[in-house]
Amino acid sequence: MPSSLQAVHNIPEICAQLGITDVVLSPGSRCAPLTIAFARHPAITVRTVPDERAAAFIGLGLAQAQRRAVALVCTSGTAGLNYAPAVAEAFFQQIPLVVFTADRPPEWIDQLDGQTIRQTDLYGRHAKGSFTFPTDTSHPDAQWHAARLVSEAINLAQQFPAGPVQVNVPLREPFYPKPDEELTFGPVKVMHELPGRSQLPAATLRELREVLRGTARVLVVAGQHPADVPLQLALREFATAWQLPVVGDLIANLHQPTAASHNQHPRFVGRQDVFLAVPEPGLKEALRPDLLITFGQSLISKALKLYLRQHRPARHWHIQAAGPVADTFQSLTQVIRMEPTDFFAALASRNEDTDSLSDAPSSPGQTEPGRNVLPADVTRVAPRPRLNWPAPAEADAAKAAYLRPWLAAENWATGFLADFMQHPNQQFNEFTTIFQALQLLPDGAALHLANSMAVRYANILGLPAGHGAGVFANRGTSGIDGCTSTAVGAALAQPERPVVLITGDVAFFYDRNAFWHNYPLPNLRVMLLNNHAGGIFRLIDGPRQQPELEEFFETRQPLTAENTARDFGLRYFPVSTFAELEAALPVFLSTEGGAALLEVFTDSQTNAAFFEQYRTLVRTSFALPT
Repeated sequence: MPSSLQAVHNIPEICAQLGITDVVLSPGSRCAPLTIAFARHPAITVRTVPDERAAAFIGLGLAQAQRRAVALVCTSGTAGLNYAPAVAEAFFQQIPLVVFTADRPPEWIDQLDGQTIRQTDLYGRHAKGSFTFPTDTSHPDAQWHAARLVSEAINLAQQFPAGPVQVNVPLREPFYPKPDEELTFGPVKVMHELPGRSQLPAATLRELREVLRGTARVLVVAGQHPADVPLQLALREFATAWQLPVVGDLIANLHQPTAASHNQHPRFVGRQDVFLAVPEPGLKEALRPDLLITFGQSLISKALKLYLRQHRPARHWHIQAAGPVADTFQSLTQVIRMEPTDFFAALASRNEDTDSLSDAPSSPGQTEPGRNVLPADVTRVAPRPRLNWPAPAEADAAKAAYLRPWLAAENWATGFLADFMQHPNQQFNEFTTIFQALQLLPDGAALHLANSMAVRYANILGLPAGHGAGVFANRGTSGIDGCTSTAVGAALAQPERPVVLITGDVAFFYDRNAFWHNYPLPNLRVMLLNNHAGGIFRLIDGPRQQPELEEFFETRQPLTAENTARDFGLRYFPVSTFAELEAALPVFLSTEGGAALLEVFTDSQTNAAFFEQYRTLVRTSFALPT
C-alpha cells in the first residue's frame, strides 16, 4: 500500500539527487514523517543531535568542511528558532544549509495549540529564501509542486553566494506509517542547475589593465576565504606580474602552500595587526594605497579596517561574482562581477596580447619569466629596528617602491613576535600558550578559532610560513554561540583530518551540548583557555576602566572542563605552567589516542598585563630613520 505521505517521503530522494548526503536531525513528534524518510534513505547519513542550536552549528561545520549543502530537520515550535544563530552565521559566511522545519497545519496557527508558533519565513532576511511545502499533496499537481519547490530550495541554497534556505513543512496526523504501508523513494523529478562563470569583455579588461599600469600604489586585501589552490596560484601570478602587496588575515588562508615545491614568492602579508599598531605617521603614509582591490568576506583585523577607512584610496575595486557587496572601507568605487580566480588569472599578464607571464615584459625585481625576486628584506635590529625605503618614483619603479615598505613592515613584525614570545621570565599566559600550540599544529589540520580572544590572538601570531593547515572561524556574525559545535561538525565531516579548536572558557561552556550525541570524534582536539572570565573585557578600552568590570562584563565563573571531558569521553590534559604545557602539547596534538581536551588555566589579570606589555613594545620598538 503506497504511503499517504509520499510527497514528504520523496524529500530525501530529491536531496540525494541534488548532492545532499548529510542530515543533522533533532528528535521530535511533528517531524516524524521527515525523520523516518531520511533515516531509511540508503544514500543519506543522518546524525541525531538533541540540542537544535548545537545541531545547526554541527550542520554548518559539516557543510563548511565538505563545501556542499547539508540539511537540518527539526520539529515544530521553538525548535526552529534555536537554529537561528547558525542560520545567520551561514547567511553571512555563505554556507549552504537547507532547513526543514516541521510545522502544524495552517488552520492551527495562533489557536493556542501546543508547540505552535509562526514559522513561515522564520529567519527573515537571514535566509536566502523561505518555502512552504503543500499541506495537502493528494492531487497530482500538488505532488509536482512539492517536488519542484524542494528542488528550487536546494538549488537556491547552493547558488553563489551560497546560504541557508528554509522549507517549512506543515504536517497533519497520522505521522507514522501503518504496518502494511510501504515507504518508497522515487521516481521523482528534480531540477539540476549548472553553474556559470562571469567573464568581462576584452575591452573592459584592457581598461582595468591600463588603470593597473598607471597606478603605483595598488594593494590587494583578502577577506575570509576557504583554502583554494587555483585562487592562490592566480593571485601569486598577479602579484608577481604587478609587483604589489597582498594582505590577508589568517582566515583568508593565504599562508597555505600551493604545491609540494611551494615557496613564499611573492610573500603575502599577514602581520598587519602588529605593524599597524605602530603610531608612526611616516609608516602609515608609506603604506597608503591609491587603488584597493578586495575579495572574500569579513576581516578580523580591526587595525587594517580602521587604517583603510582613515587612508581611503581614490579607487576601490571589489571582486565578487554575484550578490550584495559591503562597502567595508567606505571607499568602494567599482564592483567587478567575476570569480576572484578568474579576475586575477585574466589580469596576471601586464600585456593584453598575451595570456602568459612568460611573454610579459620584465620589470624591476623580475629577472626571469614567472619568477619574482622581491625587493631586499630589511634586517631586524634590536631593540629598535630601523626600516628604510626610497620615496615612490615613476612607473614600475614606483610599484616596487610601494611593495617594499609592506614587506619590510611584515619582516619587522615577524621578527618582533619571534623575539617577544621567547622573552625569558614570562608569567604563564594564554598569548604565549597559543603561540606554542601553533608552532606544533599538525600540518594539514583544520584549525578552528573560537570568537573573542582566541581568533584575535591567532590572527596576530599567524602560522609558520608554508604551513598546510586550513583556518576556519565563525566570522559571519562573530558570535561565541556555536564555535565548538562547528568544529565538531568539521570533525564528523573529515574523520581522517586532525581538527584542532582553540577556544575560550565562555565560548566553550556556552556550547557544551556540541558533545551531546553518540558519534565518536577521534580526530578532535580542543584547546580551552580558561581564565574563569570573559578576558577580552580586560583588553579593550572602555569596560576595563569601569568598576563593574568583574561582575557585569567579565562575568567570572568557577567552572573547569574536567567533568565535561569525563562525561563525553575526552582525554583530559590540565596545565597551569609552561613546563606542563611543554609536556602535554605533543601528546595532546598527536594524531593517536582519540579525542582530547587541553585545559589551560591562566589568570585574567596576568593575561591582560602581558598583552599590554606586548602592545606597549610594539608601539615603541619601531622607528623610522632619523
